[in-house]
Amino acid sequence: MMNYLVIGLGGFAGAISRYAVGVWIGERWGRSFPLGTLAVNVSGCFLIGLLMTVFLERSMVSPQWRSFLVVGFLGAYTTFSAFEYETGGLVKDGELLYAALNVILSVAAGFAALKLGEVLARAF
Repeated sequence: MMNYLVIGLGGFAGAISRYAVGVWIGERWGRSFPLGTLAVNVSGCFLIGLLMTVFLERSMVSPQWRSFLVVGFLGAYTTFSAFEYETGGLVKDGELLYAALNVILSVAAGFAALKLGEVLARAF
């Protein structure tokens, strides 16, 4: 039960941070291009790369902190970071075909699912 609470608190902080970054960037540079989402996705990728490397290679961090920061905070801040981390793991393991397949399918299937959702929403 404690893990759910820790992840939930991290998720709350991540969601608020995502919103705050998006609003700040939108107010500062406009909204004609989704710069806020881009900034969140790229910064989330940086953070998951930094944190997971530190946690796994340099520092003994309690599982609760890892759950709070990586699963909770970054999970709510951006799921794109998890996608990139997993794809990077495939590349690191020499699974280049799976890495490419993950990128292609995630982008193509995600876009197709978006469009299907739009079509279904308009049909009813």
